[in-house]
Amino acid sequence: MPVGAQCNSRIEGSVISAEPKGTIVAADLKNPFVLLATGLGSGLAPVAPGTVGSLLALPIWWYFLADLSLAAQLLFVAGVFLLSIWIVDRACRVAGVGDASAFVLDEYVGQWVALVAAPKSLLVVGLGFLLFRAFDIAKPWPVSWADRRLSGGLGVVLDDVIAGVLAAFVLQLSVRLIHLQS
Repeated sequence: MPVGAQCNSRIEGSVISAEPKGTIVAADLKNPFVLLATGLGSGLAPVAPGTVGSLLALPIWWYFLADLSLAAQLLFVAGVFLLSIWIVDRACRVAGVGDASAFVLDEYVGQWVALVAAPKSLLVVGLGFLLFRAFDIAKPWPVSWADRRLSGGLGVVLDDVIAGVLAAFVLQLSVRLIHLQS
């Protein structure tokens, strides 16, 4: 089995093996790590849970992050990135699954990365959302590299952060070249 962006759910001696994706059910939400990794349960959406997670990240960015300084945004996103790696890794171990589609905390982080330093505008946020989803779904290199080669919480979260960086780059170019503000 290729090593993908899968959580390590089984420890054999001192070797941690990667498991296939698996499924999260409502009963798993009793565990606080699973609850957080699923975006407070939003990852259990029956259709497109990653898109749902990204959408739910938008009002959080709008009301709590958009007006912060660039340094504060970067500090917040970096802190959440590191915390998310730990939370998702623990959630995978507790639930005995790999990179389950219900785990959407990585979508929140990736979406916030895409919007770092973006102007507070519905048009810009909409474009940032579309760009992030496109990079996250299409997984161009280096997103695909992180998705295939890294495991555990790092693998689950880092591919979305890289997709967010690519989306942020295109978004910032668009804002500057097209003077996209409103």
